[in-house]
Amino acid sequence: MTTTILLQFSMQQVQSFLPMVLIIVVFYFFMIRPQMQKAKDHKKYVQQLKKGDKVITTSGIHGKIVDMNDTTFLIEVESGTKIRFDRSAVSLDASKALIATTKS
Repeated sequence: MTTTILLQFSMQQVQSFLPMVLIIVVFYFFMIRPQMQKAKDHKKYVQQLKKGDKVITTSGIHGKIVDMNDTTFLIEVESGTKIRFDRSAVSLDASKALIATTKS
């Protein structure tokens, strides 16, 4: 009899924690994991950039990479104007859209 009471008690504990565990699993697969994958893709894209590539910054400035540093890019915008940006300021989505429109 005591074993059945203990078994029922432990099943109630499992049933009370099960929804919380499921919420955490769903949150991980729908929120955290895609964001980590996007950050990984952005880092890979920024590392592959080279001089002469056309990019768009997160602030919307279009330009061509003129010089590169470990942490920054020197981007030429229009008529010789050059602006230095941090590598993280390059927008992956907007730059890929720019490349796709120039190829077609």
